[in-house]
Amino acid sequence: MTDVQPEPRVTVDLPVRVWGMSADGHPFSQHARAQNISSEGALVSGVESELKVGDVIGVQCDEKKARCTVVWAMSTGPMRKNQVGVQLLADQECPWKAYLPIQGARIEISASNRRRWPRHKISFPLELRDERINTPMRINATDVSGNGCYIETILPLPLGTVLRVDFYLQSEHVTISAVVRTCDPGVGNGIEFTGLPPDGKQHLQAYLDGIDPQMGVSRPHEE
Repeated sequence: MTDVQPEPRVTVDLPVRVWGMSADGHPFSQHARAQNISSEGALVSGVESELKVGDVIGVQCDEKKARCTVVWAMSTGPMRKNQVGVQLLADQECPWKAYLPIQGARIEISASNRRRWPRHKISFPLELRDERINTPMRINATDVSGNGCYIETILPLPLGTVLRVDFYLQSEHVTISAVVRTCDPGVGNGIEFTGLPPDGKQHLQAYLDGIDPQMGVSRPHEE
């Protein structure tokens, strides 16, 4: 039996062009950056115009264009401008398809493969830094594995937020990149350690297995 998981997003830094009507009714066309992509949507940063949920905008990557719906929008300050999450309209071809390792396919993960990263229900101190605002947040993860963790917070970060994560494995200081994969309003976030190579994930998992031999039961917020 297999579990069909939401399609993983790919962390990138692609130049794109976006255009449409802003929230105040003015047309705009500008260059921006796609920093998180899947075959269904993207996280676009550096948007100068204010947009609102439900707006339909155009996005161009290389020579390919598509129409998208804004599914969330957030101001990241005057220097970083706005960040928006967009979803491709149903009849639109993915414009960044060439940058996806799997061409629009969903990934099926077997139960045996998911057990490769068993969760530990321990308090694991982390420092998270949202790279858009560069303000550190010290927090204890409540579930952690070699592949990611879950943090509890009443103000969770938006899906697709790119983070820098710092933690210690005994005396070893580890700094990696990560991405918010799940957002439970008023509860917390599931975070994937995208910056850890496979051997790094195995090293972290071995450390967790060593300090907590009694493995916790996985939460439903699997990365």
